Amino acid sequence: MTNNLTRRFVLGGAAAVAMAAPMPAVALTDASAKALVNKVVEEINGVIASGRGLNAMIKEFERIFTRYADVNIIAQSTLGADARRASAGQMRAYTDAFRGYVARKYGKRFNEFVGGRIEVKDVREVKSWHEVRSTVYLRGESPFEVRFLVSDRSGKDLFFDMVIEGISLRLSERTEIGSMLDRRNGDIDGLIADLKTAG
Repeated sequence: MTNNLTRRFVLGGAAAVAMAAPMPAVALTDASAKALVNKVVEEINGVIASGRGLNAMIKEFERIFTRYADVNIIAQSTLGADARRASAGQMRAYTDAFRGYVARKYGKRFNEFVGGRIEVKDVREVKSWHEVRSTVYLRGESPFEVRFLVSDRSGKDLFFDMVIEGISLRLSERTEIGSMLDRRNGDIDGLIADLKTAG
């Protein structure tokens, strides 16, 4: 059975995610949302099949995450209410540290995907965003579903969350980040320092 860490890797990697519901989509369509996820999946499948070393895979994952995810919204969401007391400089530093943290944490799981694949299935409009369903196939394990939530809130089509078997990347990471911040007694700069080496 797929362990929780592997499943969370799929949430994050195939890379992670919004503090508030996205604004109503204007240009976003079912076709464009599905096209975005097809690009994400194509590049992830390419990394899985590349035979590259782990460090190279992690760098590729960070590139994919940066290009196709709404990293600013995801990072803000994972910081939760504490984002409101962070300065602009702290938010920039936190977002950069969070990007690297996600890349290391989930990129390390690429080895478990060797010989596997992700297939995009269908798409539907949900409220003000679009949900694209895909299926993950791993060697020796039952297939499972991953849902990409796509919005054009930031001015371009990007995914802001990934959900598998009811588990949201942004919500699970918000819990994790919250625990890290608690250990720092609410010190955002301390959290940023921790994120630079975590994952």
